[in-house]
Amino acid sequence: MTHSTAAGPEPVFIEVGQTRDSETVGQTQDSGTRRIAVRARSGGAPGLFWLGGFKSDMQGTKAIALDAWAAEHHRACVRFDYSGHGESGGAFIDGTIGRWLEESVAVFEQFCQGPQVVIGSSMGGWMALLLARELLKRPASLMSLAGLVLIAPAPDFTEELMWKGFSPEVKHEIETNGVWLRPSEYGEPYPITRTLIEEGRRHLLLGSAIEVGCPIRILQGAQDPDVPWRHAFALAHRLPVDDVVLTVIQDGDHRLSRPQDIARMLAAVAEIG
Repeated sequence: MTHSTAAGPEPVFIEVGQTRDSETVGQTQDSGTRRIAVRARSGGAPGLFWLGGFKSDMQGTKAIALDAWAAEHHRACVRFDYSGHGESGGAFIDGTIGRWLEESVAVFEQFCQGPQVVIGSSMGGWMALLLARELLKRPASLMSLAGLVLIAPAPDFTEELMWKGFSPEVKHEIETNGVWLRPSEYGEPYPITRTLIEEGRRHLLLGSAIEVGCPIRILQGAQDPDVPWRHAFALAHRLPVDDVVLTVIQDGDHRLSRPQDIARMLAAVAEIG
């Protein structure tokens, strides 16, 4: 584990890709080596494992609040940045769901011990479900999931919330040029690549039951412009486990980073264990 300061653990870096068997996480192409930044806090179990959103990083409001809660309650907490995000290496334009999943699995395997509560925000909710599915395929070990806390989860977003909603003109640009610069309310336009869309189809979950083997708590804002509340209902419908609680926050947006939203997230984490 890393050295901690008053501001939280310092980052350490691991190399992911090429030397790993990418078949285990659903990739067939050579994904290349990426330098991944990880901030890991030592502590008791269940540990907390943070999975951030698309174009987000581990220094965001929710991730920092989670780490502070872990410090207060003497719990282990692991955060990291996907390649092309935050403090990690690589270019965002090269990112795919499979590549970011490979990194998620690698960080989980290297830094997590014992049962974990996985907290996934937006795209991180998709990653959390894919990670849970990967862990279920593996022999029983000391690593296990105590539960999932999903915040505005966006499984299948590359297909359901991007591709299907794009205009014919945007689809044509992606298909012919391989990339489209999508305007963003949160900063500079960001690239949506044909590779991101096509590779994302290998990881779609909403077409059948999603086996995760642990309790799930979902927090969803009714005013979310990026991930409609109906998307969270579609996800809940695909979760066969009995212990699934979906909380709709009537005035909540996509980020769910207000103090009252943070409190709900931490309450869900505490409820699971």
